[in-house]
Amino acid sequence: MQLVCPWHKASFSAETGRLIEPPALDPLARYPVEIHDGRVLVGKVAIKRDAPEPKQADQTVALIGAGAAAIAAAVTLREEGYAGRILLIGPEKELPYDRTALSKMTLGNPDPGATPPALRPEAWYREQRIERVIDRVVKLDVETRKLTLESGSELNPDHVLLATGAGARSIDIPGVELSGVHTLRSAEDARAIIATVSENTSVVVIGAGFIGMEAAAALRKRGAGVTVLSKSELPFQAQLGRDVGVEMRSLHESKGVAFVPFCSAKAIKGAERVESVTLDDGSEIKADLVLIGIGAQPVVDYLPGHLVSENGGVEVDDAMRVAPQIYAAGDIASVLHDGERYRIEHWRTAQSQACIAARAMLGLTPGTLSTPWFWTQQYDRKIEHLGWPRKFAQVNIDGDPKRFDFTARYLAEDGKIVGIAAAGRPKEMCEAAVTFDDA
Repeated sequence: MQLVCPWHKASFSAETGRLIEPPALDPLARYPVEIHDGRVLVGKVAIKRDAPEPKQADQTVALIGAGAAAIAAAVTLREEGYAGRILLIGPEKELPYDRTALSKMTLGNPDPGATPPALRPEAWYREQRIERVIDRVVKLDVETRKLTLESGSELNPDHVLLATGAGARSIDIPGVELSGVHTLRSAEDARAIIATVSENTSVVVIGAGFIGMEAAAALRKRGAGVTVLSKSELPFQAQLGRDVGVEMRSLHESKGVAFVPFCSAKAIKGAERVESVTLDDGSEIKADLVLIGIGAQPVVDYLPGHLVSENGGVEVDDAMRVAPQIYAAGDIASVLHDGERYRIEHWRTAQSQACIAARAMLGLTPGTLSTPWFWTQQYDRKIEHLGWPRKFAQVNIDGDPKRFDFTARYLAEDGKIVGIAAAGRPKEMCEAAVTFDDA
């Protein structure tokens, strides 16, 4: 039996409190229980967990990337008894943080100094002997596992986790280099946007994907005027279907967002700073700030070319292994499911993959990857999706998408359910997160 968090689908053993699935990083505390005369008495002091036998104290693990996957790997290594060195390598000086909060929370926070929440407090790194290396890996020798850093330093760890994630895609049009043109992938990006947005700011968002639409909602909350440019008629139509796409567009338009479908940006104009965006029909839209939200691409520039697959990622096996003692997790990991390779750019999946890799490093049973799950939060509306990114031929909807109280089931041509999306149905999605399997 499992206990499942209704918000982000972390799951725990109901018997022991053991963490089964992220995004939570800690198990649940367990307390002694006794029954006397029909009354249930719960002790005040949590039961102490048995510490595993120390393992591999003379070894070093290098976690390349300091995001969700790397932190989940570090937590799992220590939880499973790894006693060696852990090097956490990433270029950002601030503590590793919740990157999903950038578009969902940080941009819309009225506090000008708002920052995304840290994944772990600073003291945790000292207590768990996690050595933060503020640097960038520029080369990996797969045969020797030697890492070359941007500073010129070299490292030779026993195990390596590639968890460098993805960087924001830009767009190849004139004017993209102007001041006021942004992408959103880091806390620094968010701060730069917040610093220039006010109620008098005209924002053009290029792209109607999840980052673009979440950012549009957040910037409207700050009072900015927002126009979204989209190549398609509706946001999320390919992922969530037409009915849900219609309601998402209506939601944004009801909040004052201008949605311009079937168009592309052809140029960004301005003297030194952005002033307008030119569309493919020749029309222009005033813009004080442009946010490019057209997706992300895996960060693999430090890897030898033969390691990078056709979908831009790195192929892994069921243990997330790339090569002997080298593993990958997160946006760059290309996993095999039902005969197809997928890169899953979701927070929970990145953490699950990292936990599998960490256990494999220790010679333990790595476990299996759960069905991908993600959520989007726009204004006060939340939609969850469970399933692999497969094409669907039919959508069956129970409930009312207009009220954001529905369950949508996505069916392949053979009638098999390949995905589920829901709003306002947390209990149903909790159960699906445990039982759903389209393989």
